[in-house]
Amino acid sequence: MRKKPVGASSDPALDAGLPQRDFVASLQKGLDVLTCFGRQHSRLTVSEVARLTHGSPASARRSLLTLQSLGYLDSDGKRFWMLPKTLLVAHAYLASRPTPSLAQPMLDALSERTRQSASLGKLLGDDAIIIARSTARRSLSTGLGIGARLPAYCSALGRILLASLPPDEARARVQAMPMRRLTARTVCEPEEVLAIVERCREEGHASSDGELELGVRSMAVPVCDRAGTVVAGMSISVRAERMTLMEFRDAFLPALQKARTHLASQLYPE
Repeated sequence: MRKKPVGASSDPALDAGLPQRDFVASLQKGLDVLTCFGRQHSRLTVSEVARLTHGSPASARRSLLTLQSLGYLDSDGKRFWMLPKTLLVAHAYLASRPTPSLAQPMLDALSERTRQSASLGKLLGDDAIIIARSTARRSLSTGLGIGARLPAYCSALGRILLASLPPDEARARVQAMPMRRLTARTVCEPEEVLAIVERCREEGHASSDGELELGVRSMAVPVCDRAGTVVAGMSISVRAERMTLMEFRDAFLPALQKARTHLASQLYPE
């Protein structure tokens, strides 16, 4: 189910920092509907969309029918699914923001050199959202792609992005996050997560060992722009049977840090 951001109120205009007269509630509802589809929710009924977006069935139905008439969705009369036109929204972001395009060749080089999958992500609410990704031959492929979300509390990308926040803000976010045990190894107690985030802040890198998926290890570092502001996280993942976590760090942390530094030298404040 869709989660509200930390500190969110019942008034979306207030949360957006806009006067009520300038906030288009119908647009917000339509975008909520459009973004509730995903790998686990590829075909949805009106009632399912209403539940996922915390809206009424009548409102969900109007949004779905409008998006269908505009060519973003299709339907068999009961369930709705996305059409290729929705890619225009993602393409607009990727084409207009410099970070993904600058990061892609570096992720490609990192992935090719290490033979592992590499990603770039930003913090979005309670998740880390992937904005660029590369998967080399023989590397780990878990079905993740651009736009995929990873829970911030148990992913390496999420933890390094939480560590980049002021400590008070990171604590508030973590304490408000819904957490569940995805595997037997998942850390999902707020104080334990906060201790891990603090260690990430001190060490300058984060890791996740079988917490998102058993047998998968990942590591991430923060990416700064030329002003020194953290703007993203860069990660690399490996199958656990290939090496221990210590071997993973020793083998790939220097390459990950080098790629991060190269990217940071090209990122001007946006």
